[in-house]
Amino acid sequence: MTPRLTLAALALSTATVAHAQERVTPMTPDVVASYDQVRAQADYIKRVVMVPMRDGTKLYTVILMKKGTRNGPILLSRTPYDAAGSTARTASQRLVDILPVMDAEFVEDGYVRVYQDIRGMHHSEGQFVMTRPLSGPLNSTGIDESTDAYDTIDWLVKNVPEGNGKVGVIGSSYLGFTTLMAEINPHPALKAAMPQSPMVDTWIGDDDFHNGAFRVGTLDYAVEMSTGHGDAGAKIARGAGDDYTTYLNAGSIGDYARAWGIENYPTMRKVMENPAYTDFWSLQAVDKWMAARPLTVPTMLVVGQWDQEDSYGAPAVYEALEPKDTANNMVSLVIGPWRHSGVNHYGYDLGALTFDGDTALQFRQRYMKPFFDHYLRGTPAAIPPVLTYATGANRWQVSPKWPMGTPTPLYLGANGTASFAKPAGAGSTSYVSDPASPVPFLPRPIDIGDGDQWKTWLVRDQRFVAGRPDVVDWQTGALDKPVHIMGAPEVNLFAATSGSDSDWVVKVIDVYPDTLPEPASQGSKPAMTGYQLPIGIEIYRGRYVHGRATPAKLTPGKVENYRFALPNVDHVFLPGHRIMVQVQSSLFPLYDRNPQTFVPNIFNAKPGDYKAATQRVTWGGAQASSVLLPIVDDAAAAQVTAAR
Repeated sequence: MTPRLTLAALALSTATVAHAQERVTPMTPDVVASYDQVRAQADYIKRVVMVPMRDGTKLYTVILMKKGTRNGPILLSRTPYDAAGSTARTASQRLVDILPVMDAEFVEDGYVRVYQDIRGMHHSEGQFVMTRPLSGPLNSTGIDESTDAYDTIDWLVKNVPEGNGKVGVIGSSYLGFTTLMAEINPHPALKAAMPQSPMVDTWIGDDDFHNGAFRVGTLDYAVEMSTGHGDAGAKIARGAGDDYTTYLNAGSIGDYARAWGIENYPTMRKVMENPAYTDFWSLQAVDKWMAARPLTVPTMLVVGQWDQEDSYGAPAVYEALEPKDTANNMVSLVIGPWRHSGVNHYGYDLGALTFDGDTALQFRQRYMKPFFDHYLRGTPAAIPPVLTYATGANRWQVSPKWPMGTPTPLYLGANGTASFAKPAGAGSTSYVSDPASPVPFLPRPIDIGDGDQWKTWLVRDQRFVAGRPDVVDWQTGALDKPVHIMGAPEVNLFAATSGSDSDWVVKVIDVYPDTLPEPASQGSKPAMTGYQLPIGIEIYRGRYVHGRATPAKLTPGKVENYRFALPNVDHVFLPGHRIMVQVQSSLFPLYDRNPQTFVPNIFNAKPGDYKAATQRVTWGGAQASSVLLPIVDDAAAAQVTAAR
């Protein structure tokens, strides 16, 4: 009788539920409030919480871990790019599918992974301030990304029972900035940090400017980030077409901003009203903040050798922190053969280049996870002081310091020749730079928003500018032995202009020999016969030659000495290759055009200010232009070891 009564009761219950649910009709609204993607069969636990900060603002935080996680280290990323979206790569019941690929090794090994929207962005409360300054002269609120990181870590160690009480922070680009901020006045539970391609000084070499030349991509970034909570999908509706033509026809960047109604965006006002390196920018430089404080958190700084967005920040912070690392065991620098944030994706190749396997995965498995395991779990690990990938030779290397090379002048000379011997005579090479026909930074048509173009522009074959009368170059003969450089090449350019302002763009290029491997039809990548591979490209705005904070008119015809650094590299110029130095005065539309007539603020230049100018580069004698290459000598080579 009991089973029969149980079945009857079950039938009655089912009937009652069915009766309670309204019958569907053709007019039943086809909308449900939400759908929980995490099903019972999921291999993970997901929690979404609003974590309170000290001022009462609550930040949207996603906590993820594999089911059964116990005593797990917590790995935190604080992002302006949508924590919900960052944890939904694929609709799946597997944790490794929904998280970014770089998280796989961590969550499979019992880590608790946390993503958080910074204040004012996406689902978090508060107001967004782009790279919010540290509390101090520029910020009197007492709230910054450092305090928010502290409060978040404090909440996590008290409210995530599956954690072991130890936290690491990691992130690239803007997340690299928030990672560094977590290290300032850090929470005691913060045991390790890995800032990747961090935004550090956006005037000298990250994002907004490079040595005073404005990067036009900031326009689109400002609209996307600062409309709504960064989730409005706002874009400048300029339509399709060649960005070269679009920006050229607009006039000055200020004219462009006004034409599209974005001149009053706070981000745009900040850059347009502060074109020089005054306290407005210098007091925001994160490397200076780090240099002024004790080094208490073990830090591994990571950057891609061809980082097209933030090549400056990681080496600058390394330089600021290394003097504090007296035992050489607290700060590491990693330079991999990657684009911006490439460390977190796939590292088999970059543009036409092919490497020795998936270099990004190699780093993550051999060094990144062991670094965090060591400090968050206490497992032994060999953490290199400096880890770099020698492109050209295609091998990982460990060094005791950075840079390893000795600055060695590669002199420019007569008839387009370059040599490590100073020219016997002196002379100059001239060209005409016309703002009406600036040198493109990519083959046209240019679409800066096209990832295939943008991510690889720093390794594009430079033969596309060959033959332009406003591009001049010098090159060595074919090398009879390898030339290995480890460091940042430094430009030592002596040059004059017939105008009253000028930009100077310098490239160091590896020119491949005219050898022909098997064709791509046999499974190889396309041949690089005669390829001109950029090893470093940088720009300098001439008005700042006597002071970054004090722009001044150049004297027409007067030779000035322009000194600036190219990005840090580990590269081997192989025998049979040539080393080329290339000089031009525009790189458009990556950077805004210099009118070549001095005006107080280039953002407000008028059409009549843009004038052609004769540019003259001197070589030999007392004004011998050169690029100082950081060449590894025998003594330095003996200290460099092969990485495992």
